[in-house]
Amino acid sequence: MAQTPGTLPAALRAAAQTHGSRTAVVDGERTLTFADLLTEVRTAAAGYIGLGLEPGDRVCVWAPNSLDWIIAGLAASYAGGTLVPINSRYTGHEANDIAARTGARIFVVANGFLGRDQVADLTSAGDLPDLRAIVTLPASTATAGTTEFTALGALGAGHDADARADAVSPDDVADILFTSGTTGRAKGAMSAHRQTIAVSASWAEIGGVTSEDRYLVVNPFFHSFGYKIGIVVGLLTGCTLYPVATFDLDAVMTTIATERITVLPGAPTIFTSLLDAPQRAAHDLSSLRLSITGAAVVPVVLIERMRAAAPEGLGIDHVYTAFGMTEAVVATMCREGDADELVATTCGRAIPGVEVRIAEVGSNDPLPAGSEGELLVRGDVVMLGYLDDPAATNEAIDTDGWLHTGDIGKVDDAGNLKITDRIKDMYISGGFNVYPAEVEQALARLDGVADVAVIGVPDDRMGEIGKAVVVRRPGSDLTEADVIAFARERLANYKTPRLVEFTDLLPRNASGKVLKTELRS
Repeated sequence: MAQTPGTLPAALRAAAQTHGSRTAVVDGERTLTFADLLTEVRTAAAGYIGLGLEPGDRVCVWAPNSLDWIIAGLAASYAGGTLVPINSRYTGHEANDIAARTGARIFVVANGFLGRDQVADLTSAGDLPDLRAIVTLPASTATAGTTEFTALGALGAGHDADARADAVSPDDVADILFTSGTTGRAKGAMSAHRQTIAVSASWAEIGGVTSEDRYLVVNPFFHSFGYKIGIVVGLLTGCTLYPVATFDLDAVMTTIATERITVLPGAPTIFTSLLDAPQRAAHDLSSLRLSITGAAVVPVVLIERMRAAAPEGLGIDHVYTAFGMTEAVVATMCREGDADELVATTCGRAIPGVEVRIAEVGSNDPLPAGSEGELLVRGDVVMLGYLDDPAATNEAIDTDGWLHTGDIGKVDDAGNLKITDRIKDMYISGGFNVYPAEVEQALARLDGVADVAVIGVPDDRMGEIGKAVVVRRPGSDLTEADVIAFARERLANYKTPRLVEFTDLLPRNASGKVLKTELRS
């Protein structure tokens, strides 16, 4: 790979210069070359400037995967701003909270996605005094008081987006990705341009991604895996991206077959669905050559089936697992030649520029190989810190630069990482991280709830699903349906508990902490 650009605008320009006439993105009937993509991004960036965006200002993007998301997101960087992706399944309250806390100047939204009125949900959830404009993406439901994305060209007339792009530094904050924590409130992990570029470049190099690849991006762009390991990898390698807005099994298989998709990363549930699809034999999936999975326990038999030739398997030559988190994106990966069992039972070895260490909890003193302790990560991939939260930053990153992940694991003599438990109570449902404290805080507002604890329980399809253990208030006739309906109104679907159990008392220790190990057992 050629010398890696230092910023996202530089990466986009380099891609346009190197791969100009090659196809950058295919989204249904719409196709853009890399040269076209630069032109569209430059136009949108000038429009942002016309709307009053200043260097360092935040741009929120609340939408499913699409070509327009790519343009809108890259334009934020090109105009000198900071991108803030928002989960497309978030409620208006959740999206409003992020916009308010980042002081977002521009909010880009796919209004009408999944039949919802996102603009109304956003604006009715609370005032956003810093917001200058709400920009609706093409195909959005029309609504008063917003700016259409197609109008950015006229708004940008006379504004020099290239000058803004020139001024962007590798050390400037490129993006803020929000991740919930054990306190129940989302925290914004900030990464510089150099960090976003570096981790994407390492992933692409280990995976052997080239300009000949056709990459189906199922992972959502609001997540680091879809944005950094999707969009940015596309810029750095010149591969063609095929964004997927919502996962439809038959549509995905059709796209793989007709477009001869070669790269398909994703959560294990995606590959389980493909392998078990009744119509799989009707689709030629033999073009797939690379998959990187993780985000949940990966059975050895799944790796074997992914690698096995059709009709028994998917025939994917290169199947790897990896470990990452919003605060570090990717820290370890398996490599070419690793055995099925190693790929399934470990997260591989540290990527270039990254150190991993197993230490006693609360310390950064290394433990011997094979010992179990907290996983620490250090290197350029580690975030700059949490937005406006120095206390949480200092708690997460110690004075020696080690990120304390909150995960329990061990590393073998060859450096392969195995995650064995979680210090935090986070669980993973369908590839999405769910933090129980956030769900518990929402459910605690439901009339009739005296006490509540949420845990993840195994599920064949989703990996894990949420279970709420609820103590009713005296005299309450609260039902399971009441609890689930209340959660659905306030939380994204993947955070909503699927099971509810009522109990007279939650088990707690002497300090009052709920003993979730007892609930799980």
